[in-house]
Amino acid sequence: MLEILDTTLRDGEQTAGVAFNPEEKLTLARILLEDLGVDRIEIASARVSKGELDAYSKICSWAAANGRLGQIEALGFVDSGKSVEWIASHGGKVLNLLAKGSERHVRTQLGKEPRAHWEDIRAEVSLAKERGLELNIYLEDWSNGIADSPEYVFGMIDALKDCGIRRFMLPDTLGVLSPERCKEYCSLMVSRYPGLHFDFHGHNDYDLAVANTMAAVKAGVRGIHCTINGLGERTGNTPLASVVAVLNDQLKVPNGIHENELTHVCRYAESISGIRIPENKPIVGAAAFTQSAGIHADGDRKGHLYENALAPERFGRTRRYALGKTSGKANIAKNLESLGIKLSAEQLRKVTERVVELGDKKESVTAEDLPYIISDVLKGEFAMGEDRIRVVNYSLQLARGMRPVATVRIDIDGDEYEEVSSGAGQYDAFMKALWKIYAMLGREHPVLTDYQVSIPPGGKTDALVQTVISWEWKGRRFKTRGLDADQTEAAIEATFKMLNMIEQQKYETENC
Repeated sequence: MLEILDTTLRDGEQTAGVAFNPEEKLTLARILLEDLGVDRIEIASARVSKGELDAYSKICSWAAANGRLGQIEALGFVDSGKSVEWIASHGGKVLNLLAKGSERHVRTQLGKEPRAHWEDIRAEVSLAKERGLELNIYLEDWSNGIADSPEYVFGMIDALKDCGIRRFMLPDTLGVLSPERCKEYCSLMVSRYPGLHFDFHGHNDYDLAVANTMAAVKAGVRGIHCTINGLGERTGNTPLASVVAVLNDQLKVPNGIHENELTHVCRYAESISGIRIPENKPIVGAAAFTQSAGIHADGDRKGHLYENALAPERFGRTRRYALGKTSGKANIAKNLESLGIKLSAEQLRKVTERVVELGDKKESVTAEDLPYIISDVLKGEFAMGEDRIRVVNYSLQLARGMRPVATVRIDIDGDEYEEVSSGAGQYDAFMKALWKIYAMLGREHPVLTDYQVSIPPGGKTDALVQTVISWEWKGRRFKTRGLDADQTEAAIEATFKMLNMIEQQKYETENC
């Protein structure tokens, strides 16, 4: 079975602006090993910072108590035993030694002859073994080294292959390989040293990390390195979710990853890293399983003609059909089915025309907008009419050194209710007052799962603010948008759109 090492907590943390605290690192480590089924995780670099040490110690302590210490790895350096001592004295068992995999690096960066560097490595291996550590070795800049000076790489392996190193790890440090060269060079290593364990470690500078990893596996490497969401320095490392799909569908290579946990893990990493998953990112992006063209929706309805082996259900997702100027009746019908709404052929035609019209204006149309579009287009044929829940008035108080306070009065079906609450911010205070009213009335309310704010490029202080809020309601996810010059007003608009959308859907379900 192919070994998969995840290095999100070490190499992934080299993403500009990303720093995980010890608790976040521990949580992600547990998710990676217990939920996702990763074989090994690289979680730290030796002697970097106190925070790194705290996180490393916490994770090693947890791993030792749960029989997983052999799966925890840390990067160390050829530094006369300092990294060895750092790892051993804080509960670790596996050192990933960073050494020079190209002659140019040895001579230029270290100012040494190759044999002198190899002797330094052998001395480091001896110190690690004395402290009871297992040792793997990174051949830094191996991809350039094997291209420019293969005799150096072979000399290095020959000098080290019998000294007790478990894995030789082949990094494409600068992301320069193509799939053809990656397969050629990895095959060269595997065929020349069939008894050694080689890992491939890809970087994505040419957007070829997944393809190169696929080529390395074809060449016979026994392990690969990835990160969640492709986090990593510059353009990042090989993204785990994409690689798993390739291994399972294209290569049919056995591995221990639980596909249905990928979306959950990727979204958690997104939340703690602050690096958003691109909407069009394969497998885990918001648009990964979204069809836009009407002809595709029609084909899927008639015989799943535009679906492939990447079934969204494998990854805890569902297929969606986007709405816009390329939408046809089939797209609309698919979305209406998911909402439990039925329309006549004429009604469907009118709604389709309006969706296309909005798309032509480049307005974003979501499935959640459909009940409102229906109400508007059909002018109340079976819609409720006015919003059942609306704001009567509210007051937001903000004073330096004091928690914001909101007084909120709303109207529900003609009856008014008022509550007061404080919060961490003005919108938080507003929401807490609103949910007090809901609690008083015994009403359930949706859960806010994400909050995004954007303004036009070059926007000034009076620019319109778009607030996009994601909600979860009885197992379903929704997004609503508010637009206003004031961020809090925009958020409140998005909130009441959601509340009335729920009421509208209840009405449609009961009356259609």
